[in-house]
Amino acid sequence: MTSCGNNEKKTDESTETPQSMVQDAPKDDGQGIGKFKNITLTALDEKLAEQGKVVFEAKCSACHNSTDVKKVGPGLKGVTERRQPAWILNMITNPVEMTQKDPTAKDLLATHLTQMTFQDVSDDQAKQILEYLRQNDASGAEQAKK
Repeated sequence: MTSCGNNEKKTDESTETPQSMVQDAPKDDGQGIGKFKNITLTALDEKLAEQGKVVFEAKCSACHNSTDVKKVGPGLKGVTERRQPAWILNMITNPVEMTQKDPTAKDLLATHLTQMTFQDVSDDQAKQILEYLRQNDASGAEQAKK
């Protein structure tokens, strides 16, 4: 008798994933997911902060207060003390990917139950908003000293 195959049963009982297929989760460096990394801040730029206030009021204030009071999203008072500048810029310019991949942003989404939407903010506008938030936090620090 001849046969066109062998009678060996092929089983794949291995539950191990080949090392080449394992991708380590990215380390959370506190900078978020996006193009901004290792941002070094200089002295507060008052003019940039004023421009940032205008952008914040137009694009952010429907969902965020500049105080610590929650609106739709969290109040932003103290955000520059809690988060790295790159994280803030990445959250402003890349909110959907941030809430999918960044642990802190995921936690914020779980807490506030609302996806931050992309507001078509340019990189320059994001930097202006960051400067406004820095100014806002600095003013709160000054009030606390009095």
